[in-house]
Amino acid sequence: MLKRFATLVFFTIAFNATALAQTDNTPVATFTTKQNRIKEYRNLLNNSIKKNLSLPLTDSTEEYWQDAFAAMELLQYHSPWIDGRVKFAFDSIAVRSDEFKRAFIELVYSNYPRQFVWQVAHLLKQTTNSRLFAMCSEYLLMNDEKGTYKDSILKRIDELLLLKNDSTANPFFTMLQNKILLTSKPFPLSAITEASFLKNEIVLFSFQRKNRNYPGLAMVRKKNGEFLQDASGVYFSVPQLARSLSNMPGYISNGNTPQGIFKMTGFGKSSGNFIGPTENIQMVLPFEKSEDIPDSVTMRFGNDYASLVPAACKDVYAFYEAWYAGLAGRTEIIAHGTTVNPAYYNNQPYYPLTPTQGCLCTKEIWSEVNGKRLISDQQKLVNALKNAGGAKGYCVVIEIDDAQKPVSLQDILPFLQK
Repeated sequence: MLKRFATLVFFTIAFNATALAQTDNTPVATFTTKQNRIKEYRNLLNNSIKKNLSLPLTDSTEEYWQDAFAAMELLQYHSPWIDGRVKFAFDSIAVRSDEFKRAFIELVYSNYPRQFVWQVAHLLKQTTNSRLFAMCSEYLLMNDEKGTYKDSILKRIDELLLLKNDSTANPFFTMLQNKILLTSKPFPLSAITEASFLKNEIVLFSFQRKNRNYPGLAMVRKKNGEFLQDASGVYFSVPQLARSLSNMPGYISNGNTPQGIFKMTGFGKSSGNFIGPTENIQMVLPFEKSEDIPDSVTMRFGNDYASLVPAACKDVYAFYEAWYAGLAGRTEIIAHGTTVNPAYYNNQPYYPLTPTQGCLCTKEIWSEVNGKRLISDQQKLVNALKNAGGAKGYCVVIEIDDAQKPVSLQDILPFLQK
């Protein structure tokens, strides 16, 4: 979910109150009108980005720079001056707080995926923060066509384990070791689409590509093991994006939606501008510290996770990404619609869908004139779950292959039981 834009508080207060105000009960988000979109962009560019990055970088201004980083990710914004400020930030990165470093490396991963390899490699050697180390490692691995950094990452993990002298399993280190040392195995789709997997449970499936720039496909399975169909026998499906703004791996906070099993806990509504007023689907990760779900529930989910994984997937380490993500502290991943301006991404393969901070997101289109909702795949998904019996059950996110195109129903049909 998108929460980090402190300078947008005004918009939340001013424009959120009119949702569902009209008599026909069609949701309205006046934040999405053309006039307010223009105001949003100017505010992000002039205040969040330019004004904040004009400040000197000190301990007391770090949060302003972090706000700028978040806005730059949202807009995917570049300019020669902005790029220069990013280079400047690297000059004092060693004395910055870990929170600043993580926000900065997230920005670099998102907006500068090739430009700062040696600087990130230097930071990796310095940091003892596990999450930051993982972020730096993933940046280097993304640029490691020749395998140059794999051995140095593994060696540094061993050094950090000795330094920390902690016998507790470290999810960041384990995920990196799995990625480097284990052979990636494909999901046996037939094992997870059959009725015996999560038997007698309502299941929301989100079938994705490895390249999250391409939209996936959401489908719903009923308690009886059958996938939801309409009266003519056509399977229900809607496109669904599982890409985050950062595009980082799913076990890292603000990364892509992790693969694996989530527990669905019901429907909810958001008061935030970027998610919008359409009902969303609440979910939790294993071990998640949630404000709404007791720790005992998420702990039990985590402890029972392996028993939920079908036998054919036991050695597919990617199926455990959600488990490690929860262990690593990820929270608040849900399935929602969007009121983010799709124009920010009109050159991306996922347009008009919009990326998030790691949630599952469906397409919604809003009137530029009055903010009235015009198109909503999210409402279709919510209705489908209600038809299947509700949003109490499980959500399963899997990458089916690395084809460079959106997932279609034709990709999934061969694996559906009659």
